Amino acid sequence: MTESAFPPSPALARVERGALCSGCGGCALVAPGRITMETVAPGLLRPRQTAALSADEEAHIAALCPGLGQSVEAAGRRDDVLWGPYRAMRTGHATDPELRHAASSGGALSAVLVHLLETGAVDGVIQTAAAPDLAIGNVTVLSRTPAEVQAAAGSRYAPSSPLADLADRLDEAGRFAFVGKPCDVAALRALAGRDARVDARIPVMLSFFCAGVPALAGAREVLDRLGAAESETAAFRYRGRGWPGRATARLRGGAERSMSYHDSWGGVLSRHVQHRCKICADGTGKAADLVCADAWECDDRGYPIFDEKPGISLIVARTERGSTLMEAAEAAGHLTTAAFDPAGLARMQPGQSGRRRALLARLAGLRVLGRPVPRYRGLHLAAAARQNTLRSNLRNFAGMVSRVLRGRV
Repeated sequence: MTESAFPPSPALARVERGALCSGCGGCALVAPGRITMETVAPGLLRPRQTAALSADEEAHIAALCPGLGQSVEAAGRRDDVLWGPYRAMRTGHATDPELRHAASSGGALSAVLVHLLETGAVDGVIQTAAAPDLAIGNVTVLSRTPAEVQAAAGSRYAPSSPLADLADRLDEAGRFAFVGKPCDVAALRALAGRDARVDARIPVMLSFFCAGVPALAGAREVLDRLGAAESETAAFRYRGRGWPGRATARLRGGAERSMSYHDSWGGVLSRHVQHRCKICADGTGKAADLVCADAWECDDRGYPIFDEKPGISLIVARTERGSTLMEAAEAAGHLTTAAFDPAGLARMQPGQSGRRRALLARLAGLRVLGRPVPRYRGLHLAAAARQNTLRSNLRNFAGMVSRVLRGRV
């Protein structure tokens, strides 16, 4: 059957028209066998519809797709304009020094996963790891041991679709923790409201602060700058093994070539981030139970300092379950934490705060040109924009209009 032989999904058509796909794979999860995820130029994961969808499948996609929108409710929690609802914020790190070193930002997230496995709270962890057949790529894995969690530790700045293959997990016995990008967790949380299997099989959802998903073309440019041919690269780490850690290519002969996080992310990968991430209202995991991030130190100008040192994580407990989990992991000796003043978070994470304040202006630039945009509810876009200067908002509005007119969206 060809694509012209069946009606295309209206939801997916809107996403494609606005370049709104985040690549989460949620649509493939609710329509297995009828939607698949495939890699398209310049190295991004996108859905491909291969058969007609039922009315129920179409409704599920429209409700969960983070490209179409996201709703957040405070539900009695503290609700910060920039950072969303939460129960507690602390800094901390894994008590295991090897895990702390292997992970990207202090290992707090990995330490919590180890705690969940060792206490039997879950039977496995659904997370992203390096693909065995593509050094710069990602694959979704099920970690059942602390050693497997540590093997998967470290940020992977490349496309991933961790929801795409979850259908089997929802039908099998067992309880799992899920770790994904904020958009992945938002889609899974939305599906939980329609499918009781989600909460039954995945009682814990964890995420991390995300600055956007670069296309694989970005990693290939890093390899080029390192003088490492992709065909000769046996393994590639985007960061980790230190804080922030270096982007490191290990060649088949055993030699390693690397560059700093500042040069790899700041100089290359960030320029390859997909359009949807530039208009994201939730880079901080507002739908997750627990979220971790880099607790950067900043210089006098407010710029993060990327000198190598033992990693420190920011830990945001967004739900009661997340708060209880953080406390339990610390009581069990897997995690150590310290008090944190949320007033310092904008300075610690300037990229996140800047994008949130600029978002309404960027969306307005798309709207005036008739481009589809996500429908955000409960994400305080106007209040965040008021924290920006008029000049900055106008610059972001004009910049987005210019990008569209030049065909860069």
